[in-house]
Amino acid sequence: MFIEPHFGTPRTGANGWIEVVCGSMFSGKTEELIRRLNRAAIAKQRVEIFKPALDTRYHVENIVSHNDNFISSTPVANATDILEKIGNCQVVGIDEAQFFGEELLDVCVTLANNGVRVIVAGLDMDFMGKPFGQMPALMAVAEFVTKVHAICVQCGGVASYSYRLVESKEKFLLGETQIYEARCRHCFVAGQKEHTEHQA
Repeated sequence: MFIEPHFGTPRTGANGWIEVVCGSMFSGKTEELIRRLNRAAIAKQRVEIFKPALDTRYHVENIVSHNDNFISSTPVANATDILEKIGNCQVVGIDEAQFFGEELLDVCVTLANNGVRVIVAGLDMDFMGKPFGQMPALMAVAEFVTKVHAICVQCGGVASYSYRLVESKEKFLLGETQIYEARCRHCFVAGQKEHTEHQA
C-alpha cells in the first residue's frame, strides 16, 4: 500500500534512506537512536521524533533510555499519524517500532522516498525469540542495519534475547528489569526449557 505523503513531491537533490537499530532489551537501542538524532540536530538539520503513545514507562512524551538520557518526542497512536505531523523535517526518528502496526513499513518507505532520513529503533525479537512486528520487514528494506547487544545477566555472554520473567502470554507487555532480562542464546533456551518443564 502506498501512502500519499503530506509534504508533496520528493525534494530535489535530497537523498532519503532508512536506518534500523535493533536488538534485545537493555542493549542500547534507544541510546543509539538518541545519539544519532542529537548529532543531526547539532548539524542544524530539522529533526522530528515519534514514539507509540502506549509506551509511557518513563515519560508520556520524552524518549528515555535505560541510562536516563532523553530527547523530546511526539507520541502517536498509529504510524500513519507521523505523516501528518512531520512538517518539513529532514530526519525522522521512531522509537519502539515493534509496537506499531503493519502501516509502519509503508510510512518509512514513503518518507525515505521523499528525501527524509528515517532512523528506526526497536526489538527485533519478542519474548519467545520470534521476529517482532514490522522489524524484519524494515530491516529488509533499510539501507543500514545495526544490531546492538546487551550482556547476559546469567553468564555475562553476548545477549540478544529478551527473556520474560513473569507468567504472561501477552505479546505486548511493557516492563523493565522486574519483568525482563537480557540473555544469550544458551541461557534463553535453558530458561525456556525450564519454564516448559515447570508447567508440565
